[in-house]
Amino acid sequence: MEPRFLSLCLNPTIQKTYVFGRLDQGEVNRALLVRTDASGKGVNVARVLSEAGAKAVHITHLGGSSGEWFLSLCQADGIDVRWVDSRSPVRICSTVIEREARRATELVEESAPVAEGTEERILALFRDQARLGGFLILSGSKAAGYSPSVFPRMLRMAAEAGVPALLDIRGPDLLACLPFRPAAAKPNLQEFLATFPPSLEEASLEEGSLEVGSLDGSTLERHIEATLRRLKSDYGTDFVLTRGDRPVLFLEDGRLSEMEVEKTEVVNPIGSGDAFAAGMAMVLADGGSLKESVRRGIEFGRANASELKIGTIGGRRV
Repeated sequence: MEPRFLSLCLNPTIQKTYVFGRLDQGEVNRALLVRTDASGKGVNVARVLSEAGAKAVHITHLGGSSGEWFLSLCQADGIDVRWVDSRSPVRICSTVIEREARRATELVEESAPVAEGTEERILALFRDQARLGGFLILSGSKAAGYSPSVFPRMLRMAAEAGVPALLDIRGPDLLACLPFRPAAAKPNLQEFLATFPPSLEEASLEEGSLEVGSLDGSTLERHIEATLRRLKSDYGTDFVLTRGDRPVLFLEDGRLSEMEVEKTEVVNPIGSGDAFAAGMAMVLADGGSLKESVRRGIEFGRANASELKIGTIGGRRV
């Protein structure tokens, strides 16, 4: 039986993407291209999984006319959405791409608070979906109005239902979920260091030294390796640390290793981390190795970056 994926995100987004040849500050600028897509990290994950031929269900909250708009965009992409009414509008975020400067700028709108009772409704929906089995990808931040316990409660439900989980979250949310032993987590390097900071002694590194080089045994590299080994020992969780177009970091045979990211012509980088998570999940759900999941994640992330549309691998199937 093919794996079933649950892609959960509690911060849905409608994404506007504007393409300009160049952007002149303080002047009238006319876009060369404009597109609108359903987004949010969980939607991007579900879209990529669906494009790769997997069965994916996206779980979220929606409200108002913008919620209807969001659903119509998902329907056009063939995304299966299960949702509860939050009576809160879906936020609109924008990406501005400047072709001449090869630059993408993200303009983020904060989410509106969800209505009272939304959390219990989303937990009930998630419980029902988890009981059907699958592999969970939990991504992104949560809208205002949710309690700090909503993510760990979901991880508890997933664990009780025998549903493995891949986390793409950070900070207190990530820390609160680890006791429920997710299979893997994939923060980027800066998110990882903010969640698991070096000691005061280690933090005395020179400014700008938070970039890992060629794994030459530096203080920071030792901190990362020791932390990944501890997290694997304590929780059974494999961590994968992405760094944009720089090599991806992970443990291999208990030692810090890296995998190169082949250069590609970047059209729009937004959603590449979500595509990476989808690629990882497909391999892990099929019983593949962590190393192979990283390889697939890099492949999907590169495919997304080469497309204007966010959260896509261009219809590729594996």
